[in-house]
Amino acid sequence: RRRDSPPPPPQDSVERIVEDAAMDLSLNPFSSGTRLRDMIRAIRASKTAAEERAVVRRECAAIRAAISDNDQDYRHRNMAKLMFIHMLGYPTHFGQMECLKLIAASGFPEKRIGYLGLTLLLDERQEVLMLVTNSLKQDLNHSNQFIVGLALCALGNICSAEMARDLAPEVERLLQTRDPNTKKKAALCSIRIVRKVPDLAENFMGSAASLLKEKHHGVLISVVQLCTELCKASREALEYLRKHSVEGLVRILRDVSNSSYAPEYDIAGITDPFLHIRVLRLMRTLGQGDADCSEHVNDILAQVATKTESNKNAGNAILYECVETIMGIEATSGLRVLAINILGRFLSNRDNNIRYVALNMLMKAMAVDTLAVQRHRVTILECVKDADVSIRKRALELVYLLVNDTNVKPLTKELVDYLEVSDDDFKEDLTAKICSIVEKFSQDKLWYLDQMFKVLTLTGNFVKDDVWHALIVLISNAPELQGYSVRSLYKALQASGTQESLVRVAVWCIGEYGEMLVNNISMLDVEEPITVS
Repeated sequence: RRRDSPPPPPQDSVERIVEDAAMDLSLNPFSSGTRLRDMIRAIRASKTAAEERAVVRRECAAIRAAISDNDQDYRHRNMAKLMFIHMLGYPTHFGQMECLKLIAASGFPEKRIGYLGLTLLLDERQEVLMLVTNSLKQDLNHSNQFIVGLALCALGNICSAEMARDLAPEVERLLQTRDPNTKKKAALCSIRIVRKVPDLAENFMGSAASLLKEKHHGVLISVVQLCTELCKASREALEYLRKHSVEGLVRILRDVSNSSYAPEYDIAGITDPFLHIRVLRLMRTLGQGDADCSEHVNDILAQVATKTESNKNAGNAILYECVETIMGIEATSGLRVLAINILGRFLSNRDNNIRYVALNMLMKAMAVDTLAVQRHRVTILECVKDADVSIRKRALELVYLLVNDTNVKPLTKELVDYLEVSDDDFKEDLTAKICSIVEKFSQDKLWYLDQMFKVLTLTGNFVKDDVWHALIVLISNAPELQGYSVRSLYKALQASGTQESLVRVAVWCIGEYGEMLVNNISMLDVEEPITVS
């Protein structure tokens, strides 16, 4: 040691300095220098909501202090903490400008946390967002593809109508770049722009149609979604894509259907079901109301419907979408029959969800091809007896639609027979539907009376007032059937006197036509005489 240097501090003063520093840290463990994981650990260690609020309050105070001091060293760390605090539901509006400062930085790590904060802490309604438009424009023209990707992701999440108009040319240009990841993100960003400003759809339709020739999966699935959005936004875009994209879509669907095993896009042995479904939906949009376009896609739809395996859930999803597309376009009658037969197979599936969507789809198909749906009547009737209440109700609605003059009697018999063994929860719906069917097809009065008497006997407590009122009106207006009615009701009342509506109708008829009951007046051929004192 040099002689002129100051003497070292005494040992006790060194210890005091260390103790003071430790005390500072213990008093303020949430200074802006603490790590995100330490803050999360402290929040999770809180035993009550009040403790958690205290931790968040102290942390927010430390972040505010760092913001006012313009602390650049820990700005990215503070932003990460703010995002976590925001996800817990606490206000974080004071940190919004920090996002813009991080986005304006030159490095990728700062921009990444800045853009992530922007998408979480801000939304399109906030005026602060207008300040970031210039930074977005610069980053969309950046030489680093990863920074361009960050800007596209942020714009695709929070773009407002004003930003869409300002930045649409940059996004349109990026659709033509060589990098597939940038093209994919630009396509997804274009979807948001078109939703916000439908007038801009015309700017993207040429690029979208040309990108259908791409081989990259991510680009293809994004562009197909963009084309679907363009069709919804603009009639002109719809007509343009009908002319320029149908052949490309047919080729994509043929390639993906015939392609060999690709592990990165394979789900349960089905190659790329998500791309399958997106393409089928776009075909449905293009073919709706257009005979030429529908004719172009008929063959490939038949191929998908016949070749796709139905023993896997992914395959069933493709088949369902294929059926919906066939029903939505101007398909040939043979193709529609094929589609309805697929739905018939779905009804025999053990999965309740598949049976439910098949019943839903068959209800829509009734408007297109009633005869083809009628072929599956037996299977649909079995679904009325299903253990799942949702399937029972949906099947009952479908049976109601299937009823016509030729099948009303056998269908009603099946439903009345099931009425006896059905659950109490289901009896009300079933009774209402049977009464509605019988009333709708009541040309044969004797058949109408027989069915109503059965329903009153089995589930008279569930029959609505207006139904049994209508029955009494019909009996009073049919003198030739009054004797038959009073005798049938007398027998039913002896068998089942607990059904309220049955008691009311029977007592009224006995009061009105008691003479016919006692003396067996107006007997029909099908009746046996009865003795009543």
